[in-house]
Amino acid sequence: MQSLGTLEDLPQSYRDKLTELNLVPLWPNMRAVLPHKVPSRKTQTLNWRFDKLRPLLIEAGDLTPIEKAERRVLVLANPGHGLANMQATPSIYMGLQLILPGETAPNHRHTPNAVRIIIEGKGATTIVNGEPCIMERGDLILTPSGKWHQHQHDGGTAIVWLDILDLPLMYQLESSWAIEGKPQTTTLERDKSFAEYSAAGVVPEFDFQRASVDSPMLRYPWTKTRACLLEMAQHYGDRPLRITYVNPETGSSLFPSIGFGAMMLRPGETLPIPKRTTACVFHIVEGQGSLKVDTNDSIHWTEKDTLSAPGYTEITISNASTTEPAFIITADEAPLHRYLGIF
Repeated sequence: MQSLGTLEDLPQSYRDKLTELNLVPLWPNMRAVLPHKVPSRKTQTLNWRFDKLRPLLIEAGDLTPIEKAERRVLVLANPGHGLANMQATPSIYMGLQLILPGETAPNHRHTPNAVRIIIEGKGATTIVNGEPCIMERGDLILTPSGKWHQHQHDGGTAIVWLDILDLPLMYQLESSWAIEGKPQTTTLERDKSFAEYSAAGVVPEFDFQRASVDSPMLRYPWTKTRACLLEMAQHYGDRPLRITYVNPETGSSLFPSIGFGAMMLRPGETLPIPKRTTACVFHIVEGQGSLKVDTNDSIHWTEKDTLSAPGYTEITISNASTTEPAFIITADEAPLHRYLGIF
């Protein structure tokens, strides 16, 4: 491979003139931004263990009232990207959010797209543009870009969920902003997953017209996803069990920036994941097992943990139980990579 000139090869007087005019020579930095064959990757393989994080999140509830927080969140920051940058992967932000009984996270809207994965607790509701979405363990709840949303909790115990946003992407595009609004009133009695989008392959056609909104379904109940994976297991004895969350009207990914899926590992199953360009995160809904990236040591995981892994790597995920299946929700940047033509 050809050796390129370095910055030190250039006279200081020449470098000073470049700096004065806000210029940078490319060739000394070429290999940093265009490395050969495999890109440089900052995303580290990591497990944010829920049993370690939960006490700190509960303590945050004692230390900071919701009025002082707006959103009471502990960000899952990947150290490879720098903790201050609040990135789990190049374009994915994740955080654990806490709402205590009787609290309301005020109504606002913002440019980043967001998904909530419910981890524990009952009795809370997210209202999105007037549509009330109940929040139960494992559910995916969408708050797409520009839609008003607030969270309110009428249950008796704390509720915790995992926020996943394309915030780093929006921030780098200098397009990240939010505005506050008045409290919402509901326009429906319940979210559309109960009726309009309650069955795969069936969509409503009011007045003989199909819906044309970007995100017609806002809540994806975990009970249905889990049941689907179990049914698939009855028919496919040796194939990987995975589903993808899609817009029921178009079949496209939930967001153009982040793709979401769920997978089931049979008892004792070890699954090699195809090598892909995109970094990935794994949220464990049920079970315990291990994650191995390339030749590194395996990382143990258990229920409610959240893990990250870089792209361009060999990933192997294993279910440690020989009697019970494991269920995992995934998020990655595949839709964005496909749009850019680099997937």
